[in-house]
Amino acid sequence: MTKQNVVPAEAVAAITAAATVASSSPLYPYPPPRSFQKKYVSQLDFAGGMIGTWVESMKASSPTHTKAVPAIGAPVDEQSAAWIMRYPSALTKFEQITSASKGKQIVMFLDYDGTLSPIVEDPDSAFMTDAMRAAVRNVARYFPTAIVTGRCLEKVIDFVGLTELYYAGSHGMDIKGPAKPRHTKAKAKSVLFQPAREFLPMIDGVYKSLLERTKSTAGAKVENNKFCVSVHFRCVEEKSWGALIEQVRSVLKEYPKLRLTQGRKVLEIRPTIKWDKGKALEFLLESLGFADCKDVMPVYIGDDRTDEDAFKVLRDRGQGLGILVSKFPKETNATYSLQEPTEVKDFLVRLVEWKRPTMKSRSKV
Repeated sequence: MTKQNVVPAEAVAAITAAATVASSSPLYPYPPPRSFQKKYVSQLDFAGGMIGTWVESMKASSPTHTKAVPAIGAPVDEQSAAWIMRYPSALTKFEQITSASKGKQIVMFLDYDGTLSPIVEDPDSAFMTDAMRAAVRNVARYFPTAIVTGRCLEKVIDFVGLTELYYAGSHGMDIKGPAKPRHTKAKAKSVLFQPAREFLPMIDGVYKSLLERTKSTAGAKVENNKFCVSVHFRCVEEKSWGALIEQVRSVLKEYPKLRLTQGRKVLEIRPTIKWDKGKALEFLLESLGFADCKDVMPVYIGDDRTDEDAFKVLRDRGQGLGILVSKFPKETNATYSLQEPTEVKDFLVRLVEWKRPTMKSRSKV
């Protein structure tokens, strides 16, 4: 395994500061500024010109859109270079990450779509490769590992096919742990949690209504993720996005206890309870017995706007790190970046290669 040069922390800080000053043109907001976020938290904001604002936001959240900023692999301009310095590759800085974890228990949190599997046109065909599954299985041998996704629990368990993991489906509103957990502390609790159970009939009703209301929009796909409903527009022509938003609005106006959020080529309808992937991360750390531990290092890898809640939790805790999976520069609460799922696999493989000798030496003692 080739050693990468490690830049001292103070040097990284200096580079980041310089990059921030050097960036003369703004990146696509990711997540959008708080002033913008407040505008679309409620479905009441669909009135009037807000449809146009939503469509623009949909474009910004779709990294493959032709107006997006250049990919990291493209010729590097000033803006891209600044972003790369600000959010360096987790592979390039691998030794820096492992050095920070010395004496600490790493806990892995992984998104699914766009992180463990590629983004594909048909959400039901978002299969992870055998190599990725092997990498996740090996990581789980050495570290507590959780999949945190917007998918329904049953579907993501079926996709991943590993019983030794923790799973948080529906953006953390449906959490289940393994029958025989490997890595827990004495304070650990059994894991089975559904904070939005009372919303199940409402979610089912919205799902059926959206199926009917959106069937006239070619390419739209409505998915019931148990505690949330996803409206995928990755196969919808851009000229029809406004009509799709109108269709979703016409259904949601009857459900004041539900809210609309946006991810990567997807609109998501969720309960208004204060629960997200960040809350799920905190709940799982507590369930594992690591709630108040200083010797734990959570690592969260994700590609979507909804993963920003988890990245922010780690930043606010001053503990652990977030890794954004993206080929395109975007604002994020993460610390490092990876370009695509294949790099996620490479990172997981290197993590196992780094940890395995340590565990072998301990077993000989």
